[in-house]
Amino acid sequence: MNHPIELMNLFWTTAGIFPGQAEISRFDFIDRVAATANAGFKGIGIWHADLEHILQFHTLKGMKRILDDHGIKYVELEFLNDWFLEGARKDESDSRKKRLFEASQVLHAKHVKIGDFYSSVAPMNKIIDAFGSLCAEAKQYNATIGFEIMVCSMINQLGEAINMVEKANVENGGLILDIYQVANLGMTYEEISRIPLKHLINVELNDGTLPDNPNHDPSNRCFCGDGEYDIHGFIYCIQQMGYAGPWAVEVISESLCKLPLNEMSTRSYTTTLAQFRS
Repeated sequence: MNHPIELMNLFWTTAGIFPGQAEISRFDFIDRVAATANAGFKGIGIWHADLEHILQFHTLKGMKRILDDHGIKYVELEFLNDWFLEGARKDESDSRKKRLFEASQVLHAKHVKIGDFYSSVAPMNKIIDAFGSLCAEAKQYNATIGFEIMVCSMINQLGEAINMVEKANVENGGLILDIYQVANLGMTYEEISRIPLKHLINVELNDGTLPDNPNHDPSNRCFCGDGEYDIHGFIYCIQQMGYAGPWAVEVISESLCKLPLNEMSTRSYTTTLAQFRS
């Protein structure tokens, strides 16, 4: 059965800023939603710090009306880290978690993205318990949790990530696969195909250089089709697994983020959609 291709315009694609330099988009929320919808996207991403900024001008219900008025069906909320630790970092994580869960409930978010940016060290049994507890709490808000496997995360091996979600034994939690991480971690399609479909929460597309390229730049990505990733092979693998959800676009680039909002959204959409037609 062929499913319609629906794309999500994730935060770093549409924010007009580069990670590490800013966390609040240089574009107004309404303008971002309009540009996202006009380009053809059916989903959008919102970063936790930017969410706090938006809420200075809109209520969550007001944000939901804006999204609905523009036909936006899917929302990703990010990012929750330190959820598996203790002490001050966990306290800050818990505070952010509450705000993200409350937003998820009102915005009917597709999922809340979690992970780790600091290669933090923790026993696997503790991580599994923390993931299970987080999903149990999220369920009270009708929220779904998606763990993104990243080079810099405390779990950066796909097998271990699958082990975490399976042993946590939750219905509202799973994994997010970004083709950037697939390329940079050297994941094989055979490994990816072992992910239980019910635990594949979201899939992200972009392009870039491969690690063995002498000019490899892991900090910057590019539009689909402008790099070296095997995007067609990745899409085929995911589709063969039975994935029928939306595909997210996350183009993080210090140069491309300077583009005008409408141009960035339109080029992100057209170049990504082209990968499904060629």
